[in-house]
Amino acid sequence: MVALRKEKMTVNEFLPWAKQQPEHWELFDGVPTAMSPERVVHGDTKYRAARAFDNAIASARVPCRFVLDSAAVRVDARNSYQPDLFVYCGDPIPGDALEVPNPVIVVEVLSPGNAITDLRDKLQGYFRVASIQHYLVIDPDKRLVIHHTRGNDDLVSTRIVTSGQIALDPPGLSIAVSDLFASIAA
Repeated sequence: MVALRKEKMTVNEFLPWAKQQPEHWELFDGVPTAMSPERVVHGDTKYRAARAFDNAIASARVPCRFVLDSAAVRVDARNSYQPDLFVYCGDPIPGDALEVPNPVIVVEVLSPGNAITDLRDKLQGYFRVASIQHYLVIDPDKRLVIHHTRGNDDLVSTRIVTSGQIALDPPGLSIAVSDLFASIAA
């Protein structure tokens, strides 16, 4: 990520500005930050995660939807992140929305350029959003998922998952770890 502007912005100023930019941007402490280009494995993992969540939502028959790499999550007045994928529940939001106010699950795919931000800054930021119950960090190189889940009294539990199912309750979804990664040829 590269911060190219030094003026502090609010999320209300940032979202219309970012909409006009050709690159993807996020807002960190009021500073617009351009997102780094992605490797092929990053895009493939996002696609697989989207398929897995689409199937999980359909199987669970819950009134939820996933958003792939587009809308923002407002953390506070000066922080807005654009996750690789997130899930919200309830009524559909308009197609021209720039942000979704109540995500339940947020997913980021690690890459060499974003690891520190995803593992430190976004972890702290996402759990400041009251609706977020799960934050999944997918590492396509190590083929593992770091699952952070909200508990009681500001407790966040973390587990590293390399196989089996990840239970995401609420909202009542289950994702197979193997569905998130491309098959390895023998």
